[in-house]
Amino acid sequence: MSTHVLTAVAWPYANGPRHIGHVSGFGVPSDVFSRFQRMSGNRVLMISGTDEHGTPIQVQADKEGRTPRETVDRYNRVIAEDLCGLGLSYDLFTRTVTGNHYKVVQELFLALHRNGYVIPKVAKGAISPSTGRTLPDRYIEGTCPICGFDGARGDQCDNCGNQLDPADLINPRSRINGEKPEFVETEHLFLDLPAFAESLGQWLSTRTQWRPNVLKFSQNLLADLQPRPITRDLDWGVPIPLDGWREQPMKRFYVWFDAVIGYLSASVEWARRSGDADAWKAWWTERDAQAYYFMGKDNIVFHSLIWPALLLGHNGKGDRDGRPGAFGELNLPTEVVSSEFLTMSGSKFSTSRGTVIYVTDFLREFGPDTLRYFISVAGPENQDTDFTWDEFVRRINFELANEWGNLVNRSISMAHKNVGAVPTPSAPQQADEELKALARNAFDVVGDHLRRSRFKAAIGEAMRVVGAANRYLSDQEPWKRKDDPERRDTILHTALQVVSDVNTLLTPFLPHSAQKVHELLGGEGVWAAQPEIREVEDLDVAGSVYPVLSGDYAAEQARWESRPIEVGRPLAKPTPLFAKLDPALGETGPEWAAIQ
Repeated sequence: MSTHVLTAVAWPYANGPRHIGHVSGFGVPSDVFSRFQRMSGNRVLMISGTDEHGTPIQVQADKEGRTPRETVDRYNRVIAEDLCGLGLSYDLFTRTVTGNHYKVVQELFLALHRNGYVIPKVAKGAISPSTGRTLPDRYIEGTCPICGFDGARGDQCDNCGNQLDPADLINPRSRINGEKPEFVETEHLFLDLPAFAESLGQWLSTRTQWRPNVLKFSQNLLADLQPRPITRDLDWGVPIPLDGWREQPMKRFYVWFDAVIGYLSASVEWARRSGDADAWKAWWTERDAQAYYFMGKDNIVFHSLIWPALLLGHNGKGDRDGRPGAFGELNLPTEVVSSEFLTMSGSKFSTSRGTVIYVTDFLREFGPDTLRYFISVAGPENQDTDFTWDEFVRRINFELANEWGNLVNRSISMAHKNVGAVPTPSAPQQADEELKALARNAFDVVGDHLRRSRFKAAIGEAMRVVGAANRYLSDQEPWKRKDDPERRDTILHTALQVVSDVNTLLTPFLPHSAQKVHELLGGEGVWAAQPEIREVEDLDVAGSVYPVLSGDYAAEQARWESRPIEVGRPLAKPTPLFAKLDPALGETGPEWAAIQ
């Protein structure tokens, strides 16, 4: 039975190009998951977009001598092109400056307000002395007053996990220029998070399938929930639709507030563009629909506590009750899939420190599937992982090229040379049946891992079949069977069947090369569909045109099952699936990587 599966992917910030650390957290894992779910027959809606409001955008715009809108227009396109090149199969990758997004954000806010979960408070706001501009909490750091960690952010401490107020930090300083911020009193609207403590606790107690670190981290924060500001003193953001607030040009919604609502607004936009404006409801209001949220570990709290609190408030399910808002009763996350950090030389990727490898440079040099493979097999799924060029070269040369690429190449080459087509098998031997059974059984094993977002285990199991197939060819030596063509053809038929099966198993991870293997095996048409950039007009703002990422994924042939290969299908002489990398790259990396 087909299930509606929402893949909600963290929104990359549109203040610069994305590096490979970003896509290892939100990008590749979410696409592997979505492609597998589609191949399994489920109805997937994979959505996201660029996060384009807030002070960081204004800071970047000032650096470049542009307006905030010019800045986000530039980086929205850069990011969309990179994610398209990586093959991330979004049903809609949009942005947060659309008229549709503004409407959805304001409507959800009004439901929270009507239900009593928004409270006005006078608070101390941080101001940059040199610019007079509001500093967002995340742009202030100092020593945590609770655990003493030096490097705590103004919104939370990553060391102890506690929610903080920037005024409480010891020795606070701006991350932009190092100056000490000034704190002035100003009125803001706050989300009454403590009003959801009981509801959130009950809900989290049912999330037993979550990764233990995510669940424990979230539950530990429940005891100290504090009201959280949802407005800021700045002029670049979504306007506040309340009397007394909409007239103030320097009051806007806090960027985190409108960004998380983007999951809903993107779904609504996708539906409106599909011709059925209510189509989004199948993923958001049907009780048997599932919703998986993908992000890096620094965003856990927004997806495991704050976004669920917003949904509960809209639904009227907090301590003050209420009634559902305009969108009906919305589903809470099925699972929050958080990755750790991909580091480089022991440090987080950082553009300002030069510790960075941009996606666009990587794709230009190595293509998409090498990066997708490395992230899947050696990425930061459960712990921080250090990227080194030596490990990247080793993985690509000895695993992807030598193991999988070599199996594909020599199996098809021998069949092409000796038969010219998929050979006809004769009486199979035990070794043949054992290898084919191993490949068939891998669909259940790999599929179970993918359903639970265990990507390393999944690709490891697929590559185990690759290793077994290579050993099988070495043991059976079909190249020495000239005097026994029936046995030779049976061996080659077995090898090609396993190549076909493994190609299916690897399709969610390596969709570009999977399409090529499909064609090398004589297949025609689209095996693994790819996204494309489409220029669209804003649905609510006349004359505003922007790029979105989308695709026709219903046209692809890949299904999560073993299919018998067609005997007699012509086979052409194959070309290498993957080029081996120069081992010297392992020492210093490519020349461009040293001058970022």
